[in-house]
Amino acid sequence: MADYLLTESQGPWAGPGADRFAEDAVALRAAGHRVVLFLVENGVVAALPSGPSALHTLLERGGEVWVDGFSLAHRALTADQLLDGARLVEMAEVAERLLEPQVRGVWH
Repeated sequence: MADYLLTESQGPWAGPGADRFAEDAVALRAAGHRVVLFLVENGVVAALPSGPSALHTLLERGGEVWVDGFSLAHRALTADQLLDGARLVEMAEVAERLLEPQVRGVWH
């Protein structure tokens, strides 16, 4: 099984594409893959508790939701406002994961 690092940069208001991308993450996790959904830029607002239900499902099924700390702060949001289970990360950790040979990176 492959590992996936899916990067979402659009907010939920950008249209249904961001929700479908999160649903893709759930489908990959259901197929047995290790999945990290990394939210950056406007995508970080999806990690608020009112965000897409697919994020809740991904976390429940053992996937990970990472949130870019810089993007979050730039939008005047804080880590304590995030969905339970979402984790604040910095770019060094994202880069390290992307450089792992088994990881497939996908950007939306």
